[in-house]
Formats: sequence, C-alpha cells, structure tokens
Amino acid sequence: MALIKSISGIRGTIGGKPGNSLSPVDVVNFTSAYAAWLKQQSEKKSFTVVVGRDGRISGAYIQQLVLSSLIASGVNVINLDLSTTPTVEMAVIFNNADGGIIITASHNGAEWNALKLLNGKGEFLSAEDGERLLAIATKEAFSFVSVDKLGTVTNDTTALEKHIEAIIQLPIVDSIAIKKKKFKIVVDCINSTGALAVPALLKALGVKDIILLNEEINGKFAHNPEPLPQNLNGLSNEVRKQKADLGIAVDPDVDRLCFICEDGSVFGEEYTLVAVADYVLQQTKGNTVSNLSSTRALKDVTLKNGGEYFSSAVGEVNVVTKMKAVNAVIGGEGNGGIILPQLHYGRDALVGIAIFLTYLAQNEKSALQLRRTFPDYFISKNKIELDNGVDVKKIFTHLQRKYKNHPLNTEDGLKIEFDNDWVHLRTSNTEPIIRIYAESNFETTADNIARRIMADIKEFM
Repeated sequence: MALIKSISGIRGTIGGKPGNSLSPVDVVNFTSAYAAWLKQQSEKKSFTVVVGRDGRISGAYIQQLVLSSLIASGVNVINLDLSTTPTVEMAVIFNNADGGIIITASHNGAEWNALKLLNGKGEFLSAEDGERLLAIATKEAFSFVSVDKLGTVTNDTTALEKHIEAIIQLPIVDSIAIKKKKFKIVVDCINSTGALAVPALLKALGVKDIILLNEEINGKFAHNPEPLPQNLNGLSNEVRKQKADLGIAVDPDVDRLCFICEDGSVFGEEYTLVAVADYVLQQTKGNTVSNLSSTRALKDVTLKNGGEYFSSAVGEVNVVTKMKAVNAVIGGEGNGGIILPQLHYGRDALVGIAIFLTYLAQNEKSALQLRRTFPDYFISKNKIELDNGVDVKKIFTHLQRKYKNHPLNTEDGLKIEFDNDWVHLRTSNTEPIIRIYAESNFETTADNIARRIMADIKEFM
C-alpha cells in the first residue's frame, strides 16, 4: 500500500491503514486542509470549489468524502461528477470559482486514486502554496463550521459542453475542414470519462464515423491505462481492421493524448506535442516549453518556425511557470500533454485532438505522412521501484561523480548529456520509483544508455 503527499496533491492505493494508503481519513484530512488553505487566500466570506472525477471504481465514494468535507468546512461546491481534468480546470474559470479538486490518479492503475488541487485560475498550486497546504494537513490546522454555515452543493451538467464550445471557437481550430475530410476514427476510452468527452468533441467537430473501444465507464481498465505504445495493441489492431484514418488514446482523466496512424503504427506520445506545436507555430510565431524528459524534436520544430525553445523541470506546474515566464504560445510534456494558453494553462487532450485533426485536414496529409515530416528520435522510458529507506540523493551523487566529465543538469533530478544523446533520471511525484528516460537517434542506443544507468543505480542501491 502507498500514500504519496506532494505539493500537487495526495495520491495513494485504496485499502489499508490511514497514512499508508488513500484512506477515508486521509481524504478528509487533505480536503479539509485544502479548504483551510483556500480561506487563507482571501478575506471573502463565501468560497466555491469545483469538483469532478474520472471513472475509477473508487471515485464515487471518494467524491462523497470530498463533498462532505468541503460542506463541513463551509465551502460551496459545484459538482461536475464524471468529468475530465481539463474540464474541471475550465469550469473553475467559467464559474469564477476559488479553486477545484479533481479526483483522479491519472495514468495509474485501478487500485490508485488521488486528489489534484487547483487554484482560482484553474491551475495547479505553486510549490509555495503546496507546501503551505501540506503543513496545514500535517498539523491538522483546520476546523469545521457550525450547522448554520454549512456549504452547499450545486450539480453542473454543462461544463463539458462549454469546454468543447470554447475549443471549437478557437481561431486555430477549423471544424469546417475537419468535417469535409469525413474522418473515420477509433477511440480507446479506457473505461473512463474519455468515453464522454472524446466522442462529444469529435461530433462537435463534424466527425460522424466513430468507433469506441472500452467505452463502458466502470473503472475496470481493459489494459494498463497509461497511453504508451505497449498498451495500445488493441487500438492499433482495430484501426487496421476498420481501415480507419486515425486512432486516439487518452488516459483516464483525459489530459494525455496519443495517436495511432492509419497503418496501425504509433504516432508516438512524444510527438503529440511536436505535431500540435508545429501547427500552432505556423499560425502564431512564438516560443515553446517542454520538460527535461521530453524529446528534442520540439526544439527542432520551434527553431524551424522561428521561435525559441525552453525546458523546465518535470511537472505541469513547472511547465506552466516557465511558459508564462517566456511567453510561450504552446507547451506541454512529452507524455502527450498539450498546454495551449489561448484556451487555458492546463494539459488538455481535447484541444490537442482538435488541433491535430485541423492540421491533417488543412494539409491533406494522413497521420503517417505527417509523422514522417518530423525528425526521428527514440526515447527509452524505464523505471526502478524503490524500497522504503533508499537514499536517492546518495545514488544521484554517485552518478554525478561517475559522469562528472559529461554535461550535467541537476534542476530536476539528474540529466546527463552524451554528445547528441541524453539520459534523465528523477524520482516520481506520483509513484515510489525512479524514472529513467534516455533519448538518441537510434532506438538501440537509447535502450543501451538507459540500461547502463539502471545498472549503475542498482549497484549504488
């Protein structure tokens, strides 16, 4: 069992003792601390929080705990129920709310759930705010209101519709061109709220021929829910079988996005951002941002379009902070996360789909043809599980000494450069693991670099 408290929220497995899992006690504690933190931000007498969840098995009961804790704290709730992470972020803006809570463990398996916390801009909390909230939760420095000051709950069934309408209205989205192409698209909904959001978006864009896989929202994920190539064989096979133009895969909370080309090959989650950025930069000149673990192909595309590329530490809040600092017109993460400031500062698979289809429609290219226009880099993505008590800092120190003659970046974990190749290793904010990502022009080289570093880590452990 596991419980991970971080500045971005609280995440854990279901079942077990408080403090060692995402127990009801921990949910109430953290939600109440969030309410207390919220009240410290303003002298307002009334506060409103938007709440939504993905389709996980544990989502409904955790939602009830969250709603009850907010009500007991005197906070009014706009309840979206089944929703997506970007829709909750947008709903905070639509409703001029003071914050938001998304009940989702993103790409983690069915045994996990989490609370993602938003500020009044619909964005994840800053590191400073997150630390304050953690301190409140640790000290249980919160209290509940009297019966005459209890919060209220209002159910909202229009948020997704408003979210999609905002996407359709973007100048860079061409729904007319998309409709004319008469795309045939297969969607892997991974038994979560993508089954609500993605078909609704496609229909609004004029796509009529839609085949849904794993569309029952029951949280019993048909496969590993992370939209990586090894988990998308079923989608690839169905694209070929249906002779479809495209396959679309999202994660359970619809903030990550991966495409399958018409021949069943994987477009590549790293290249989701690259393709979308290439189109955006052709329409609006400017800068881009991705995290240190993302492909260098975004830098290539940015320079080609006359912009400047910047990197950030891993994590959506870090990417957003850097994007604001350099006035980036597009950014995100190589895991298939698209952040378009024109819409909102949050990873959004829905806007990524709309822009990608626009790119295909306007340029008369298939997904495979579009993929071939970008440079080929290969990222080997690996992880090592951590036992309790492992001193990760000491391991990283050993690695710095061993590779001291190579360029090193310690902004977020440790990134080592080998001529034109690189490896980035860091502890995860969401799981008890070290992630090891390596990139090269050649797949075998990337794999070999990753294996070498993993062997070093195991030796030092």
